[in-house]
Amino acid sequence: MNERAGVIFGLIGVVIFGLTLPATRAAIVGLDPWFVIYGRGLVAAAAAAIVLAATRQKWPPRSRWLPLAFTAACIVVGFPLFATLAMQYVPASHGSVVLAILPLATAAAGVLFAGERPSFGFWLCGLAGSLAVLVFALMEGSGGAQGVQLADLFLVLAVVSAAAGYAVGAELSRTMCGWQVISWALVIAAPALALLFLVTQPPVNWNAAASAWTGFFYLALFSQFLGFFAWYRGLALGGVAKIGQLQLLQTFVTLAAAALLLGERISRLEVAFAILVVTIVAIGRRMRVQRQSVR
Repeated sequence: MNERAGVIFGLIGVVIFGLTLPATRAAIVGLDPWFVIYGRGLVAAAAAAIVLAATRQKWPPRSRWLPLAFTAACIVVGFPLFATLAMQYVPASHGSVVLAILPLATAAAGVLFAGERPSFGFWLCGLAGSLAVLVFALMEGSGGAQGVQLADLFLVLAVVSAAAGYAVGAELSRTMCGWQVISWALVIAAPALALLFLVTQPPVNWNAAASAWTGFFYLALFSQFLGFFAWYRGLALGGVAKIGQLQLLQTFVTLAAAALLLGERISRLEVAFAILVVTIVAIGRRMRVQRQSVR
């Protein structure tokens, strides 16, 4: 029952995060990238502080400060920084190709930080799913000919940041509520973000198009805050490795959003690969993953 609930929460998180790269592209068309990087975190931190104050939450014990700070460094600073820098040079579709390795990276982070031990069959399913998404993207011509470039390095660093932040945050979520984990992580990161904002003083284009501001506030309130309510809950219930494999579907969430919001056409190839990836994820969910008991 817990794993099934974990899948539901995980899918909600995947849908929310699936719009992150398109929203980033929309935001930086009219807004300074450094304003987007720091501003989204500050707006999310303000929302988190309001929620914590309204629910009268006490400061977490000192034993949790370090993992919360690590989580903040990874998902409040690291991923937004590297993803936004990458989106200046490549389209969101290219970014989705590189981010296809995120499920494998998340599973590896689960081994390092959450004490999980996926079976050999699970690793095979994760590798197969990642390869399927990469092959699909290359066949669609969404970046395979561009070669190794600076944007790809930024995207790989974004993957590492996200995977580590997911694993440590999920481990915290086994003894704290997921919404508390992301809320405290944002509050802890807020002073550093505010200092960086004041030092760099990025320009604010108040006359930017509505689409740019919509993308910015989506990043701040959904990608940076509310999405983690569901995502960390899912990881805590179903395990970092297994629920992390749901990220294989994120590329197709982005495709669906592009079709609905931008009027792009979905081909038969895209439908076929979506079915293939869903099948692989379903098989991977049945593979054994040994988890440590909650301490």
